[in-house]
Amino acid sequence: MLFIWRGSVLPRLLYRLFLLFLLSVIVVYFNGSVFDYKIQLNPAPFTLFGIALAIFLGFRNNVSFDRFWEARKLWGSLLNTTRSLTRQAQTFSGLSADSQELNRFVNLLIAFTWCCNHQLRHTDASADLGRLLGPTEAEKFKAARYIPNMLILEMGKWLKATRESGRIEAILAANFDQNLNELSNIIGGCERIASTPIPYTYKVLLHRTVYFYCFLLPFGFVDSLGWMMPVIVTFIAYTFVALEAVADELEDPFGLEPNDLALNALCNMIENTLLEMQGHTLLPTPNHKDYNLD
Repeated sequence: MLFIWRGSVLPRLLYRLFLLFLLSVIVVYFNGSVFDYKIQLNPAPFTLFGIALAIFLGFRNNVSFDRFWEARKLWGSLLNTTRSLTRQAQTFSGLSADSQELNRFVNLLIAFTWCCNHQLRHTDASADLGRLLGPTEAEKFKAARYIPNMLILEMGKWLKATRESGRIEAILAANFDQNLNELSNIIGGCERIASTPIPYTYKVLLHRTVYFYCFLLPFGFVDSLGWMMPVIVTFIAYTFVALEAVADELEDPFGLEPNDLALNALCNMIENTLLEMQGHTLLPTPNHKDYNLD
């Protein structure tokens, strides 16, 4: 694992760590003096302050991971709910698996999944809508701002028409509608995470404190460590700066960075499991290394 780069924040930090290493070499060369003035610092305050800083960084990482884990649970719930809706549509409606009406409903579910992905990542959903619903029906959603919500509305209309045709009893339609409500709860939960970042002032305060601490380290350890100080200081700084970078990356779990949720892979899995329930040909599964890059 010492040589793994993918998923590591080290590539983003190399330039900053190199600058700190260079500063540390200059500090040790001049023995901690600036314009013939010796900066009197010792390791003791850095030790105490480092413990407090580590606690705050741990809190920041916990908050970021909680957001990441909640987003993952919401997408796990999306997988379960789409499976349940497909099963209910097959068993309650009395439609055959190859019927056009049933296939349309399942395609609406798959389109909903992909459109959630596109909405959270602020990408264009037109290609997936056209692929799943056809160009004519996809055109209806082209001007919509919240396409997943419009797709839930369309599935509700499908349920209403099926109920009125006598294929689904009222009590079964109510159970069916509960799962449609669950889809609304899922996309609403994802929107809440995406639109409510960690307070900016808190992030700025922690960011400035980490870098101020790291750039003072060379002056505190120059007398006790000598020429080993640049190596030790750079390693300590890597720990603190990397923790802050990881928290910043996990804060938005719907992004495209390697440690964010693999939404493309999740959408592909949901589409395949629904196609399999319909008895259709499955899509090729992308390589897991490319889940956030495809």
